[in-house]
Amino acid sequence: MANYRSYRQIPGARVPDGSITKSKLVAGVGPTLCVKWIHGAPNSVCSNGCCCNWQVPSGVEKITWELWGSGGNGHGVCMCNRCQHFRGAGGGAYNTKTITTSGGCQYTVCAGAPYRCCSRGCNGCQGCSSYANGYNLSNFCAIGGARGCANGNWSVVCTSTFPCCIAPGNNGGDFGMAPHQAKFSGHWNCHCTGNVAHSCSSGAPFLAVGTEQQLEQCWIRCGCWTVPYASGGQGAMTTYCGSGHCGQGGQGGTGLVKITYL
Repeated sequence: MANYRSYRQIPGARVPDGSITKSKLVAGVGPTLCVKWIHGAPNSVCSNGCCCNWQVPSGVEKITWELWGSGGNGHGVCMCNRCQHFRGAGGGAYNTKTITTSGGCQYTVCAGAPYRCCSRGCNGCQGCSSYANGYNLSNFCAIGGARGCANGNWSVVCTSTFPCCIAPGNNGGDFGMAPHQAKFSGHWNCHCTGNVAHSCSSGAPFLAVGTEQQLEQCWIRCGCWTVPYASGGQGAMTTYCGSGHCGQGGQGGTGLVKITYL
């Protein structure tokens, strides 16, 4: 026999699409989009990055993770008695993964720091990886950016080992990519006096474009340590052929973790 409880139940298939709008719902009903960012101190010398434990709030059933590795450090001026050619540092790689989870699950999350040194040598340091560990994640990370490089030997190409392309599924993610490291720039054949030197570092996917610096005098400049999140650090430059003018490269941008959930 039918009763009140059976009459007030309406199958979802009988509700026309679009008939129940958000304005008809009681305040607080329905999902809320939440975004949490984890990162180190931006624009800071010797940033530590940021590592922490994060607990899934109650009612959450799915999470989308997005990771960016920290940027590589810029090159120094490694030969103080001649001008050089340069290759800027690379931005950190990007990796994303969507997983099912449940309230109360805990994850270890780390936004990678740039390597904690300012290079005076020919090569900077590669950036550190960002990662997240926990339920339904396995070896999930985004690798750090390539190091910057300077070279005064015109017969030798300055190189940095770094995968410029990352296939979906690599490093534990659903989709990943990495920026191309910047091209060579600077003086060729060591025509220093009055020439223009410039160096480019690459940014991180979906975050920032690269940075470019330029030098137009027979002088020296160090790399600035203020760079965007996960971007490659600036390198030192010189157009001076005399001795005693060396400079140091700057650090890359800190890594970044973005957590999106309903």
